[in-house]
Amino acid sequence: MQPLSACPSSVLERLQGVLTDIDDTLTSDGRLPAESYTAMERIEAAGLMLIPITGRPAGWCDHIARMWPVHGVVGENGAFWFRYDRSERRMHRYFAVPEHERRAQAARLRAVAADILREVPGARVAADQPYREADLAIDFCEDVPRLPDSEVERIVSVMQAHGLTVKVSSIHVNGWFGGFDKRSSTLHLLDRAFGVAAAAARGRYAFIGDSPNDEPMFEFFDCSIGVANILEFGGIRSLPRYVTDGRGSTGFVEFTRRLLSARGSRSA
Repeated sequence: MQPLSACPSSVLERLQGVLTDIDDTLTSDGRLPAESYTAMERIEAAGLMLIPITGRPAGWCDHIARMWPVHGVVGENGAFWFRYDRSERRMHRYFAVPEHERRAQAARLRAVAADILREVPGARVAADQPYREADLAIDFCEDVPRLPDSEVERIVSVMQAHGLTVKVSSIHVNGWFGGFDKRSSTLHLLDRAFGVAAAAARGRYAFIGDSPNDEPMFEFFDCSIGVANILEFGGIRSLPRYVTDGRGSTGFVEFTRRLLSARGSRSA
């Protein structure tokens, strides 16, 4: 990884949009600060597309798509995307797994959760689980004392033994049935909603994130950025090209200023 300052201005000048993780990228210490929200507004005002790509649940993402200065949102690590059309006052929704399959999988996910809680007593089902449509989120540090890495790996192992696809974020271990991920649904959204093909998206959209569940995005997008807290994670095979000096929301604001300055925006 190179420092963000090494990113050529020519790369930033040609960007058409920003894709961003939420937890510990837009947020710091579990909160969305004013500076981070203002940075999102400045990206939108500069004429760039802005799309959060998150592991957070459908219930949250409905709110985000409606209320935030964004052009859509990908949630539950790629289980769906939502896009709110403000002119039509209509929410467009896409799910990677049909509803009847999600209903059938729900009982299986509850059984997996029960096994994890037996195997890893310090773990908890994430507080936002009731608002999820397609995945299981196990909390290892958001509302519980942080578990050691060995216990996080035990959670991963139990999920994998049940045949789940598993990704670790900065706060949860997420597991689901199916082959979707953040990248697949992001590219589906860009193509179906905005007519942006994958080949064009690779060089025209930046992604900024912080943790292992962002690997598919780091690997695909030419302009990929990690906020500084990514340095705390070991074992990430596909690292971003650049890293900010600041952690969490501070790093996101740092990237926004660099982006808008390169583009000659007055909002920088």
